[in-house]
Amino acid sequence: MIVGIEGIIEKKEPTFIHLNVNGIIYEITISVNTSNSINEKRVKLLVTQIIREDTNLLFGFLDKDEKKMFDTLIKINGVGAKVAMAVCSTFTPSSFSKIVSDKDVSLLKKVVGIGPKSASRILVELADFIIDSNSETIDSSMGDAILALESLGFKKEHIQKALMGATGDTATLVKYGLKKLQRL
Repeated sequence: MIVGIEGIIEKKEPTFIHLNVNGIIYEITISVNTSNSINEKRVKLLVTQIIREDTNLLFGFLDKDEKKMFDTLIKINGVGAKVAMAVCSTFTPSSFSKIVSDKDVSLLKKVVGIGPKSASRILVELADFIIDSNSETIDSSMGDAILALESLGFKKEHIQKALMGATGDTATLVKYGLKKLQRL
């Protein structure tokens, strides 16, 4: 499985590039956001490879959070690579995380290929998709702390507000969250 690729751009379009890697030219589908971020002829991309019986596709990303967003979206039933790439082209990972946390169906419906049912399904499936303000993915300690606080009956949006900016291991985060949640 290909997870990264580096080479010289032979051709660049808004939604794909042809990348020359030691004489072999690969076509890699990219988002409009990634396309706009590519400024040099030589590029190194993180890659998601999808192999099916009739095709072998490469999807490239400069940002690890955008790759995570794409990989998470294609796991949802009814969301294919084309729709996932349209979401990546429309939203940055941090803005998409905000849409998910706000459960903003109307904004998600603006993506080509997503209707009301698909938007609702995506928001339900991705309730745990969080990118913090530093554009780093949430770590496992934070995820465990959120789950622990949810099991105590607190609402996810209150937990996220309470744990905003907090760091530490799971136990520390739960204690911190409990103190903050008492005040909300």
